[in-house]
Amino acid sequence: MNRLPNLITGFRLVLALFTFAALSGAALLSERLPEDVQFALERWAFVAYVVAALTDFVDGWLARRLHAESVWGAILDPIADKVLVCGVILGLLSLGPNAAVAIPAALILFREFTVSALREVAAGKGVTLPVTLLAKWKTTLQLVALGAELLTACWAAFGLPDDPSILGTATLVAHGLLWIAALATLVTGAQYWEQARKALSAGDGA
Repeated sequence: MNRLPNLITGFRLVLALFTFAALSGAALLSERLPEDVQFALERWAFVAYVVAALTDFVDGWLARRLHAESVWGAILDPIADKVLVCGVILGLLSLGPNAAVAIPAALILFREFTVSALREVAAGKGVTLPVTLLAKWKTTLQLVALGAELLTACWAAFGLPDDPSILGTATLVAHGLLWIAALATLVTGAQYWEQARKALSAGDGA
């Protein structure tokens, strides 16, 4: 049972890769695939993403409940989160150009890679950057916003009402959520940058 949280985290990583592969496959092979196959790939990508996003809340809770926190879990969890977020962003962008998605998505990717590099540099100096409360909420915002964007992008695949007013409203909500997630992502990035600056400056002065 103590290995269950890490297995769930690993499963999230597999689902993240599947989500990206299904979305990019549906986009790249759109001219060769029958429409029903393309729609099936989009539906499975969405289902895989939702399940993967839910596991993000389950594995941590289980690890605490079972007292099964581990070094591997601490390593795998953020990796799986970032692969999921980056995978669905790249998958969404492969479906077609959309500035309303591309700009906040680029900001999110920029922050994620920057903070990862910052953590690596800080770790080399013996400095750890604790996760902030806003950073935890940031991940939730990202997952919800990207799920909304994925749903609107795969709207036709689910046979949802082909009403421009309904789809238009859903799209505006999804874009709004993504911009909120991007802003929260940038704020947490600035927080980590300030933490690292202070910690590294204190270390240099010691």
